[in-house]
Amino acid sequence: MATNGRTVTVFGGTGFLGRRIVRHLRSRGFPVRIASRHPDQGHRLFGRDDPKLQSVGANIHDERSVADALAGAYGVVNAVSLYVEHGQETFHSVHVESAQRVAAQAHRTGVDRLIHISGIGADAASQSRYIRKRGEGDLAVRAAFIEALFIRPAVMFGPDDAFLTTILKLLRQLPVYPMFGRGVTRLQPAYVEDVAEAIARVMQRAETPSKIFEFGGPRVYTYEEFLRAVAHQAGLAPRLIPIPLAVWHALAWASEMLPSPLLTRNQVELMQIDTVSSPEMPGFGELGISPHSVETILQEMLSNCG
Repeated sequence: MATNGRTVTVFGGTGFLGRRIVRHLRSRGFPVRIASRHPDQGHRLFGRDDPKLQSVGANIHDERSVADALAGAYGVVNAVSLYVEHGQETFHSVHVESAQRVAAQAHRTGVDRLIHISGIGADAASQSRYIRKRGEGDLAVRAAFIEALFIRPAVMFGPDDAFLTTILKLLRQLPVYPMFGRGVTRLQPAYVEDVAEAIARVMQRAETPSKIFEFGGPRVYTYEEFLRAVAHQAGLAPRLIPIPLAVWHALAWASEMLPSPLLTRNQVELMQIDTVSSPEMPGFGELGISPHSVETILQEMLSNCG
């Protein structure tokens, strides 16, 4: 499909995944409109030299603002996410209300293709508020834009993430590493650049027979296996100690009283839920992508640090 002149608006285009989506869309020839609350951040990240890269101010909580950011766009990617609630920024306001707002405005303004970033396991019936709101958001988006495409990545990692780099830092600093429970929760980390490339390919496809894609990396780990794999790559031999989840919940409850909590009960809940892609769902393979392993990217990260 020809991409020249088919502008794609990316909400959350300055975030961890969003800025990669912007780069991969541009590499495929799409003009891109980066919609974020702070357009200057878009200029800092991408410069001002590319005439087909536009950074605009937009607030996903405001209907007029969303409509303006979508004016004349061929496609839209909603990559806005929230992991810790604060004030008016809640899982419901971001993942349900704002997601519905973007989808409804995309339908109203005649956008051809909407890609909504969700997450593996999104379920409106979940006991976890975060996962439940993700699921409710997916239902709201589908109701507002029936042809919407859903991208559900596993936990993502990359050089400037808050996941792998945090674990590596703690493994280096702590003589004893406290695990969430017995370390049996399963995860399938996906490299953020692979996810961004997949989204660009979905946007470029002339036909999209699949409505939902799940993206997990090449290996499924238990949490303990993952910690040991990261430690091994870094030349570390930590002592891993299981800590009951009830203790973590208590620590998170206390932490949430701080202005910037180090740990939340939502994060503890998520560490109890497997995030593994379903073999029945289309993923990287359908798009011709061989996902990078944690070990390969971690080696690159360690080499660059050294």
